Order: sequence, then C-alpha cells, then structure tokens
Amino acid sequence: MREPEFKEEQGGIGVWFYKNADVYGEENLEKLGLNERQIKAVMYVKEHGRITNSEYMNLANVSRQTATRDLSKLVKSKVLERKGIVGKGAEYFLRAHKGS
Repeated sequence: MREPEFKEEQGGIGVWFYKNADVYGEENLEKLGLNERQIKAVMYVKEHGRITNSEYMNLANVSRQTATRDLSKLVKSKVLERKGIVGKGAEYFLRAHKGS
C-alpha cells in the first residue's frame, strides 16, 4: 500500500490513505527521482520477475559502471533488493511492500 499523505488544510491536517495503488507505477517512480532507464528497469522486473546487471546493460544500452550505479540507486531507494553475491551472481527483485 502506498504511504499516506499528510496535508495541511483549513487550519488542520488531512490524511489521505491510498488503497491498492501501484507502488511501482511510473508516476510513483518519478516522484522518487528515478531516471527513465531506472523506470524502464522496474517495468522489466515487473514483467520478468528479476533483472541482472547484464540484462540491465542490454536493456538500457549502458556500460557496466552505469548499470551498477543505476541498480544501486534502485536498491538504495528501496524499490529493488539484491539477492546473491555482488557481481555476476547478483539478481535484483522488486522489494516487497506491506499490502502488496
């Protein structure tokens, strides 16, 4: 479930709860400050279940360094989680969220 939003209005505070929102929708990913390549990677993982550094390099047409940096940002942003040893054995999966 998406995080609630707190908004000040009319001298009080309103709280918005969103049910069944797609945490991994493009709009939410853009709000996290992800670039187009990273969003494309998340869409790929939604469809295929996982992604590796090599797959990301091919998908985004980037160098190994850029792939590693982009995937690391996705992990740091808590969108993906890495499983396996860093390097060739690493795979990245969508991070489980409560309510998803």
